[in-house]
Amino acid sequence: MSELFGRTELEGGPTILTEAIPGLRSASLGVWVRAGSITERPEEMGVSHLLEHMVFKGTAQRSAKEIALVLERRGGSLDAYTTREHTSYQARVLDGDVDLALDVLADLVLAPELRQTDLDLEREVVLEEIATVEDTPDDLVFDLHGALLWGEHPYGFSILGTRETVEALDAARLRAVHQRQYRRSNLVIAAAGHVEHDAFVARVAESFRAGPDGAVRIGHARPPTGNGARTERVQRDTAQAHLVFGRRTFGHSDPRRYALILLSTALGGGMSSRLFQRVREELGLAYAVYSFHTFYRDGGMVGVYAGTRPDGADRTEAVICEELTRIAREGLPADELDDVKGQVKGQLVLSLESSGTRLHRLAGTELYGEPLLPVEEIMRRVDAVTTAEIAALADEYLTPEGQTVLRLGPDV
Repeated sequence: MSELFGRTELEGGPTILTEAIPGLRSASLGVWVRAGSITERPEEMGVSHLLEHMVFKGTAQRSAKEIALVLERRGGSLDAYTTREHTSYQARVLDGDVDLALDVLADLVLAPELRQTDLDLEREVVLEEIATVEDTPDDLVFDLHGALLWGEHPYGFSILGTRETVEALDAARLRAVHQRQYRRSNLVIAAAGHVEHDAFVARVAESFRAGPDGAVRIGHARPPTGNGARTERVQRDTAQAHLVFGRRTFGHSDPRRYALILLSTALGGGMSSRLFQRVREELGLAYAVYSFHTFYRDGGMVGVYAGTRPDGADRTEAVICEELTRIAREGLPADELDDVKGQVKGQLVLSLESSGTRLHRLAGTELYGEPLLPVEEIMRRVDAVTTAEIAALADEYLTPEGQTVLRLGPDV
């Protein structure tokens, strides 16, 4: 590993990673908890996300207002998000404020008050967030599609939860989940920017020494395999019909990941992609049409989204199926694959000019149990993908008959 990178695993946790980026006067740092919707029971769906909200309502040392002010008044920022597999708390600050940011993050993660009075108020905020998704069909369609694709597996859970599950959660349940999941062994702490590894490790060890030890994690079932293809139409009084195609794939560690990223990019990853050129430029059927891919630890998915006027929905769905059939049968010609490789490699290099992106890349290596690869090695692996590998993946994952399709809109 380069001298710019560091990794230390403290006894009992957490695991600490740093990347020094010469020339910066700032740092991005974050704490990842190995807990998300994947670790939830059906009756507590949304608890990880609600807990993420609640830690900002006050700690043993700081009020909610003080949490909001402590970094902002120095020009920094504080944020958090919940995913299916992780909950993350992050800060971006000037280099002189790294110690302060670590103290704030440790306070949030280890010492939230989790008062019932605060929960009664914050629950309403989360219910409004759920209502926002319900009023945003191009978000709602992905939640509905995920539930259809994954069935009862937690990969199909709503990260926000449902009205019923969120309304049923109380402070005692949040405290139990916090005690169960927010343990030092479940934490990954990373920083990228103007940081020195040994000093950062010493500060983390001090700030997080009060965290509980022990690995208390909830196991979960392996995700279903096979295509499980289904089609469902959901009636909504919307101005557009929203279409999502999707197919379950392999997880993050599968070496075919690079080839699937290239295939997805060629299909719908930009203005030059097949779907954009055909559906939007040639036929004018949609403003938004794109492909997407997601890799979890134990599974993944690849798919297509399009939003179109209701009277064009059948035509749009048919055209997408035509493009899926063509790429599944023919794969990609060598010249198109070369273009897509250049696109993906260029996007990678441009993204790494951000300390935030480097922070996520750094933490991801630990969260997914993978080595930190030099950018040159990633580009080599992208370049090594062959047309035969692309053709095999396209035939396995992009045939129309293998897709789970959900259409949301009026008169569907």
